[in-house]
Amino acid sequence: MASEKILTVCQYGGHFVRNNDGSMSYSGGDAHAIDIDSKMSLEDLKSEIASMFSFSDEPFSIKYFLPRNKRTPITISNDKDLMRMISYHANSDTTDIYVTKISESRMIRSDVTDSGTFTNADITQLANFNEAEQIKVCSDWDNLITGVGQVFSTSNNFRDALHKYAIAHSFIYKLVKNDQFRVTAECTVEDCPWRIHASRSSAKQKFMIKKINPSHTCGKELTRESHKLDSQRWVASVIKDKLREIPNYKPKDIANDLEQEYGLSLNYSQVWCGKSIAKKDLYNPFEEAFNQLSWFCDRIIETNPGSVATLHKSNDLRFRFFVAFHASLYGFEHGCRPFLFLDAFSLKENRHLKFLAATAVDGENDIYPVAFSVVDTENNETWHWFLEQLKSSFTQARAITFISSSQNGMEEELSKVFEDGFHCYSEQYLIENFQNEMKSSWTQEVKDKMIHHLKSAIYANTVNEFNECIENIRSESKEIAEWVLGTKPETWSDAFFKGLRYGQYSSVAVEKYNDWLSVGSEPSVLQIVDTMRCSLMELMYSRRVSCNTWTEALVPSANQKVQEDMIRAHSFALVRPIGTVFEVIDESTNVVNTETNECTCRRWQVSGLPCIHALAVIEHTNGCIYAYCSKYFSSECYRIAYSLSINPIPDVGMPVCTNPFQFSSACSLRARRPAGRPKEKPDEPRIAIKRPLRCSKCQAVGHNKRTCKTEAHSE
Repeated sequence: MASEKILTVCQYGGHFVRNNDGSMSYSGGDAHAIDIDSKMSLEDLKSEIASMFSFSDEPFSIKYFLPRNKRTPITISNDKDLMRMISYHANSDTTDIYVTKISESRMIRSDVTDSGTFTNADITQLANFNEAEQIKVCSDWDNLITGVGQVFSTSNNFRDALHKYAIAHSFIYKLVKNDQFRVTAECTVEDCPWRIHASRSSAKQKFMIKKINPSHTCGKELTRESHKLDSQRWVASVIKDKLREIPNYKPKDIANDLEQEYGLSLNYSQVWCGKSIAKKDLYNPFEEAFNQLSWFCDRIIETNPGSVATLHKSNDLRFRFFVAFHASLYGFEHGCRPFLFLDAFSLKENRHLKFLAATAVDGENDIYPVAFSVVDTENNETWHWFLEQLKSSFTQARAITFISSSQNGMEEELSKVFEDGFHCYSEQYLIENFQNEMKSSWTQEVKDKMIHHLKSAIYANTVNEFNECIENIRSESKEIAEWVLGTKPETWSDAFFKGLRYGQYSSVAVEKYNDWLSVGSEPSVLQIVDTMRCSLMELMYSRRVSCNTWTEALVPSANQKVQEDMIRAHSFALVRPIGTVFEVIDESTNVVNTETNECTCRRWQVSGLPCIHALAVIEHTNGCIYAYCSKYFSSECYRIAYSLSINPIPDVGMPVCTNPFQFSSACSLRARRPAGRPKEKPDEPRIAIKRPLRCSKCQAVGHNKRTCKTEAHSE
């Protein structure tokens, strides 16, 4: 590139024109062609231009446009700027530069100061400024406000245009009304009729100027008084286009360019804050996360065929991400009981994201993650979307029981998506609400007793057992007993619930997920999802290896429970059976039907494992115990649940970052820093090494010369 020349069209004598789309073009004047290469200095270029247009000693400036950006002309003020221009247009056949004379009588300076009510353009005249002549900082801003009916895309765009218009026309304004729906501004000079009002148009959903009085009676005189606007926001609007092309645009260079191009003198802090605001406007973290997750979806499906990875993007750049790996789906449908815990929680390190999860339980009653989703908020819409994705992921049609707390909108949407499913509340959710109803004057002993009665009502298998528990609660408080009955016991008590929970009432899935996802401060969405994938991959592998050593037909926990209940069943008496129906007598009489796997105590039906009455019958008839257990407690089903593996994604740590800003937050949805002083790990205690005591006479260790006994022995 060093030896190549760029054909440059040098234009002078015309003026810049602002087009309808916001871009700028150069109209009129003369044009000449010159060759520019990387060896040319700015002085050489200026000398050639001065000779070309017959300039004497009059100062002039040189400007150009960045590729694909015709909104902001860039000034060439030194050799470094010239080299940048050559570098930017290295792949172009030609480029254009624009020459403008600098008139000393038109030079102004503008100091911008910060405030919260007015605007930000502290314009100060030079010593030789003629007060009768109206000075404009930038002629391109004269017509940014044209009149009633002019439309802007947002209220922020209108404010930016109004601010530049005020600078160009040399007057100060204040905002009377200022929000996202309407903006009203008027001249700060008393009795001046200039006023403008803009608001959102109901028809076009755009921001439109509704009223304007363009007349000024104040003379629009420039003074040393400040236009107390948000200078940082204004700087951001000015440099945004250039920052898009030059992500590493330094604050010092920004300040120099603003002073040369607009006559504005800003300090480093103002420019730095303005650049930060411009970066935030140009970079949308949710959009960047969407781009990363779109790539990740493709990689999940490529490396784990049969998996479901869905990414949804809304109009406001919010997203929802759903993942269900094929290994988890297959294991749930063929090796796990048909019920799921539904949980929603915020991540500890990223509070503005919500994590939705559907978790099953394996034969050993350990959690079995089936599907999860990362969303920006939890409401009816996100829950409906999550449940629809979950339902479409299943290949088998079977009635599923869902256990949850009362999440926002989940209960209503569940009945719409899973019409044949069952829903019940978790034990933890009921106890938390129950504690809120208890009287504060009660002792802790009474409160513990009441919670015990509530738990007994949850575990009650028959209506009589449930009523007994309610009477125990009523003996302490009639109001609380009525409250319990009003919470729809058919949604949480085994005595009335029509679905199957298999003895599962609450889950530790949320705690487990938070442990897995503790990956350090402020993880990105991609880090969250991939950490979950890695944890699932390790979980599937470790449990598959452990179950290979089992020798019993039932999983260890179920086998142990059956053996313990079998010992208790030895003392029961059986009445002569009628076919497959037996009467078992202990403290009461219970009827067992071995053909339908039912007992009047209902523990067999509720848990999926034979109750003690059924075990007494099975032993009496020399039946096989394992044949009467639910298949989901067999070692075979457990092995099926973990038979498939979640495959790794080798290049997950190297996704393509689509945003040009390579700063620290570019690939992360960052959370707010927790309040308070950051915790510091205590320094490791220093280990004091004590020098051994050595005698200077005998050189022995353990004493000094005063206590040395060598001389005494020698004497």
